[in-house]
Amino acid sequence: MKKTWLFAAVATLALAAPAFAQQGIKIGLSGPFTGGSAAMGVSMRDGVKLAVQEINKAGGVLGKQIILVERDDEAKNELGVQIAQELINKENVVATVGFINTGVSLASQRFYQEAEIPVMNNVATGTLVTQQFKAPDHKANYVFRNAANDSIQSAMIAQTVKDKGFTKPAIIADSTNYGQLGRADLEKALAERGIKPVAVEKFNIGDTDMTAQALRAKEAGADVVLTYAIGPELAQTVNAVVKLGWKVPVMGSWTLSMASFIDAAGKNGEGVLMPQTFIQMPSTPKRKAFIEAYQAAYKVERIPSPVSAAQGYDSMLILAAAINQAKSTDGRKIREALENLSTKIEGVVTTYDKPFSATDHEAITANIPVLGTVKDGRVVPADPKDLEGEKALRVKPKA
Repeated sequence: MKKTWLFAAVATLALAAPAFAQQGIKIGLSGPFTGGSAAMGVSMRDGVKLAVQEINKAGGVLGKQIILVERDDEAKNELGVQIAQELINKENVVATVGFINTGVSLASQRFYQEAEIPVMNNVATGTLVTQQFKAPDHKANYVFRNAANDSIQSAMIAQTVKDKGFTKPAIIADSTNYGQLGRADLEKALAERGIKPVAVEKFNIGDTDMTAQALRAKEAGADVVLTYAIGPELAQTVNAVVKLGWKVPVMGSWTLSMASFIDAAGKNGEGVLMPQTFIQMPSTPKRKAFIEAYQAAYKVERIPSPVSAAQGYDSMLILAAAINQAKSTDGRKIREALENLSTKIEGVVTTYDKPFSATDHEAITANIPVLGTVKDGRVVPADPKDLEGEKALRVKPKA
């Protein structure tokens, strides 16, 4: 009886072994796929999926296929926390890409840090995101980013304010972590240039009328309006400015490029300015191929959030290269590989040549973004020369 049982058990294990060996490598994919931030979340997700399709078609990673485990965090901090714990403890992901919202990132990524599992932030731009677990308080930092952080963006906005001769900016930001941390970065960048806002206003997610905030800014004598917010509320901000009959320029963070803003604002959104790491134009062969692949796969002409899609795509290429270099799915080895990548990666945003180090987990530097503007319902470079010739591809300076 014992021999029969033992033979059956060995036979079962033998049959299971090949199947186990062929199991894929699970990567978490977390972001808001519904709600006000969905344009960013869906675009990021679809960019990541395009990269995974390419990687898997070429043989996968470590001889195995990548399996994406998708979760919709709805831009809610508490849901993001639950998802992080599920992906780590139940799904056993070896890394995660995503996080659109700074608040969700800051609340959720601590679980990956504790589990020593790398997180590749590809949209969340809050300056604190990659500093949450930095040395010397932490021996190792498992949080990486492939997006232009808010200190980069706020400096670009503040410098544009100064270059254009504006002296009385007003800031209108949402009440989220993203809006308020960005607002603080923007005030600091303005102060460094000797400029002080004449008004600082905020609103809540879901608010539909920003007339009161715009009116206070106008009465304070503002000569330019600066925004830091996410979602359709951005459109209500510019709509309020126009409703007051107030002819004033509007600038803000990269989120002014979202389709949800452009479509809801309509003609009122024309001419707004914002930093962009990627503009939907075929300015390099890689960008042309990516745009065409995205359009074919998802049956759209205009990507809802081009920046999110491009950064999502690139982040997956970077992560896959790190896993291959590590020759392991161990989180510590993947982190070490990310900090010392030996493979040069041709991405959509830029070409990544040692994008990270042990002390620098930011792949995007201040020289990479360009200033974009809304024209005829699309984002185009504010200065066309920014995407021409040698300027079309901007790379991170060598350390």
